[in-house]
Amino acid sequence: MREALTFILAGGKGERLDPLTRDRAKPAVPFGGIYRIIDFTLSNCVNSGLRRIFVLIQYKSFSLQKHILAGWDVVSSQLGEFIDVIPPQQRIGSDWYKGTADAIYQNLNAIYDYDPEYVLILSGDHIYKMDYKKMIDFHQKMNADLTVACLPVPKENSSSLGVIEVDDENRVCGFQEKPEHPKTVPGDPSQIFASMGIYLFNRNALIQALEIDAQKIGSDHDFGKNVIPQMIQGEGKVYLYNFVDENNRPKYWRDIGTRDAYYQANMDLVRPQPEFNLFDKEWPVRTYHEQYPPIRTLSVLEGEKVNSGLVVDSLISGGCVIKGAQVIRAVLSSNIYIDKNAFISDSVLMEGVFVGAHAKIKNAIIDKEVVIPPHAEIGYDLELDKKRFAVTTSGIVIVPKKAAVIPT
Repeated sequence: MREALTFILAGGKGERLDPLTRDRAKPAVPFGGIYRIIDFTLSNCVNSGLRRIFVLIQYKSFSLQKHILAGWDVVSSQLGEFIDVIPPQQRIGSDWYKGTADAIYQNLNAIYDYDPEYVLILSGDHIYKMDYKKMIDFHQKMNADLTVACLPVPKENSSSLGVIEVDDENRVCGFQEKPEHPKTVPGDPSQIFASMGIYLFNRNALIQALEIDAQKIGSDHDFGKNVIPQMIQGEGKVYLYNFVDENNRPKYWRDIGTRDAYYQANMDLVRPQPEFNLFDKEWPVRTYHEQYPPIRTLSVLEGEKVNSGLVVDSLISGGCVIKGAQVIRAVLSSNIYIDKNAFISDSVLMEGVFVGAHAKIKNAIIDKEVVIPPHAEIGYDLELDKKRFAVTTSGIVIVPKKAAVIPT
């Protein structure tokens, strides 16, 4: 796929994921035990044969840069392949990236240098599997200037999504940002087409659209709000690529930009039959692996009884030690120690967490290197938890990185 150049937008502040984004960019937030969020977009690119990739970064990007440099040296520079990180450079002015479209506009030099036929623009903070080659084939078939990837979702979710309006031939004729009264799918008033933040442009159409948008006073310089409506109103041929399976059902895609969405996407992984399969050998998700010993479970002798603990419906990463504890529907990152008679359920624990004996945790996200003392409880008294930690609207407790937990 040398005719395509890919940009991954990974510079957002991620304020709705606070406190998980206090020290890191949103695409660098750990997910699924051993991964970072951006690993899923990068894996889609590599698995699709797209190996000329620029990652555009901005806010709190140190850990994201470190992760990409350490874990994504998987392409061949001798074959003209690369995964390069580009911070804001103020090449055309004194501003940092002012929006998704402006981020690409400030890097038009890269497009001129590589002269691709197509430019694929992706978000670095979504969880899904997608063969972008199929989208490129559709784009070519329709002779489109721009193709926007979408998936059908229930109409009641429209207030949190960008909604694409199409005609009977899947040609885009409107865009609504988080509407209360959205345009629905032709022939199905219960569904809308939600934008996935995936845009495939013809090179010249993109350059022209960005040049026009850059001159507009008051523009947010955003693809959804400005560039796509501008192209629809003009002469641009804009089409929708429907992200459905062979049975016309929406494929798995999650925007995990909020704390509750992040938590639920992790919990999706520990279902008995998860819709999103991390064990798909035909579509591997790559990441950077530190060297940890195997997982260890320990029995504890308590009087004359042996407490062997219990681990059910969970993902456990390397280096974890579980000592006579119960772990139910949990996602554990690497190098976690759980002491005897601790109880963890429906929770996400990140790297380096220590859980003391008899501690109890449920419905929680525990960030890195938190020490939870013996007999402490998290998730059982939300009024107390609200005084100590962040609590989401659905009652998920989030303990920040390296936070001090006082015994209850």
